[in-house]
Order: sequence, then structure tokens, then C-alpha cells
Amino acid sequence: MAGAADERPPGPAAEEQLQQQHVACQVLPERLAEGKPGQGFLSSFFTNNQKCQLMLLKTLETNPYVKLLLDAMKHSGCAVNRERHFSCEDCNGNVSGGFDASTSQIVLCQNNIRNQAHMNRVVTHELIHAFDHCRAHVNWFTDVRHLACSEVRAANLSGDCSLINEIFRLHFGLKQHHQTCVRDRAILSILAVRNISKEVAQKAVDEVFESCFNDHEPFGRIPHNKTYARYAHRDFQNRDRYYSNI
Repeated sequence: MAGAADERPPGPAAEEQLQQQHVACQVLPERLAEGKPGQGFLSSFFTNNQKCQLMLLKTLETNPYVKLLLDAMKHSGCAVNRERHFSCEDCNGNVSGGFDASTSQIVLCQNNIRNQAHMNRVVTHELIHAFDHCRAHVNWFTDVRHLACSEVRAANLSGDCSLINEIFRLHFGLKQHHQTCVRDRAILSILAVRNISKEVAQKAVDEVFESCFNDHEPFGRIPHNKTYARYAHRDFQNRDRYYSNI
């Protein structure tokens, strides 16, 4: 019968797609409102959207963290297109952004991103997730340890745990403070997008922390500030030139 196939239980691929959609709807409610990505660059002139688009453009053109990540994505065969791979949308709660693996798109929460510095950090953070998605088979929705690893890397390499940001949070002066910040931020990021207990999130982060904290690709080092990021970008470009001549 023609309709019999519809009665069979979904296979693993279909189940993963449904799980992706469920997570996207929870945190990014506009993602699947009409079965398509959110607004494009010229599709809205609402104040929040226009402000978000302008800040995004400045970030892509000037931020050294982002410029390195864009080059690394292109080098890995995943060139980024601003209109295709970024979307400014309203989001639930206090979420600032997210990487939607089902569409390979970075969502920027236009109602929560406060200023240019905040935009810089969010874009960098989410591009690290996009880079991980490009270079490895990441089971974002079925293995919380994979998510935990990418969150550790994003917290470590995006500048989110820089000294100035931690001072603003009134968190400073602890031994191995950078590692503590990275662990805490990774746990918070997991809890923001997964309906799991804090204990489960902590366990996942702790299991992968050492290896993922020490994975500095594509920066080659922890870029503690923009100067470090510029040096890292220069080294990446030189490394690329070296390998292209072998």
C-alpha cells in the first residue's frame, strides 16, 4: 500500500533530525516557524535586526579571532557566506547565539546581544562550533561529550574567559582561574541548550576537559586577547603558505 511506509518507525537519521529540530525550537523558536531559516540580511529593517546586521558586518571585517576562523573554515573546505550562514533572530531566555547543525547556520540573538564587543565574542564562540562541525563528525544531539568538548574549546579560545570579562563578572584571583572559568562556562552553555541535570553536564565536561582544553586549533595557542589572535592569524597564514609549497 502507498501509505504503509509512513507507519514504520523512523530510522536513526530521521530520529536525529527530529531531535535537532526539537532542540532548535526550544532555544531558537523562529528556526522552524515556517520550515525555513530565519530572516536574511535584507529581509527586515526592524531596529534590532538592522543593528545586529551592522554589528555582524563589522565583526566579520575587523575582528582578528573571526578573521582567523573564517580563513580556517575556508581552508577546511567550509567557506562561510554571511547571508547564508548567519541569521539575526529573536531567541528565548538569555541565550546570545547558537550553532544550528541542522542548517549549518549561526543564529545571533538580536534581542540579547548588547554591543559590539558582545557580538565579537558570540560570533567567535559560534564559529568555533562551526569549525568543529566542519572538521569532525560531531554528534551534537546524541553524545553530550561531543557537545561538551566543543563548548570547552569555545570557552577557551573565544576570549569569553579573558581577564577583562572575568573582572566584569567579579570573578578573579583564583589559582588556575582560566581553567575554572572555561569549565564553568562550558557547563552553563550545555545547560542552556540541553534539558539535562547539572551533574550530567559537569560529568561530560570533566571527562573531556583535558584533551579538549589542550586542543587549540585553528589558533595554535590560547588567544588571550586581540594581539594574541593577530599573531595566531599570521602564523596560520604562514603555515598555510608553507604547506601549499610542499
